[in-house]
Amino acid sequence: MSISPNVPSPQESYQYESAGTPRWIGILFGVVIAALAVLGFAGYSTQSGLRQDLAKQQEQNKILTAQLDQANARLAEMKGHLEVTEQKVGMTQAEISKAQSRAESIRKEQQNADQKLSAQLSQAQKENEEKLGAVATEVGGAKKDIEATKNDLEATKTKMASAMGDMNVMSGLIARNRDDLEELKRKGDRNYYEFTLQKSKTPQRVGPVQVSLNKTDPRKSKYTVTVIADDKTIEKKDKTSGEPVQFYVAHMRGAPYELVVFDVGKNQISGYLATPKDTGTAAAPAAAPPAAAPAASKP
Repeated sequence: MSISPNVPSPQESYQYESAGTPRWIGILFGVVIAALAVLGFAGYSTQSGLRQDLAKQQEQNKILTAQLDQANARLAEMKGHLEVTEQKVGMTQAEISKAQSRAESIRKEQQNADQKLSAQLSQAQKENEEKLGAVATEVGGAKKDIEATKNDLEATKTKMASAMGDMNVMSGLIARNRDDLEELKRKGDRNYYEFTLQKSKTPQRVGPVQVSLNKTDPRKSKYTVTVIADDKTIEKKDKTSGEPVQFYVAHMRGAPYELVVFDVGKNQISGYLATPKDTGTAAAPAAAPPAAAPAASKP
């Protein structure tokens, strides 16, 4: 077998390769292989760590998923409560609206009542003012009446002048009628016993004495009476109305009793008996006959 002079032999080729490949390449190749081994181990370790982390992450995901499910359940429950609360709030708002409407109605009613009350108060005030005006007018009239009465009393006092009695003793003030007599009683200077006597033979008690009416003359305003005092009988004949008819009693010689008649009628006289204040009813009245009538009047 012939060998082409352009093709090297195996031995030459080996020698060529051995002579042409540097030694450091083999070292480098070993280093690369070692680096790859280290990298492979590191990758495996990293992959194992990642797997462990992934497992842990998945476990955490499960926990988070469970927690999320619980949160969703709670959220659903809260949503249900919220819907119920919204319904209740809706009902409450309706009730509030109803209450507000009722309150507004009450306010209007109160306002109307206040207006009516104000109108009534105004009317009452107006009526009271009118009544006060009327009362003021009446008071003014009453003042005038009181003033007139006062003037009448002054005139009455002027009329009730002292007079000389039938025993020539100056008497006190003389009453001409019952009004004058009431004024004398108010003054209280003496004791006064009012009477009305009918014509009778039987004497009637007048204060501390007894008096019987014998006769009357209405046309001349004259009368005749008999007075019984201190067991004595004293006739006062043809006396005139308004005249002080005087007589003494045993224990009061200094001040006489006075009998004044201001009305002479047919068989009847009216008047009063005046006695000194300090005697009272101490004078012993004359004994009355068995058929004596009760007293005609009281002091």
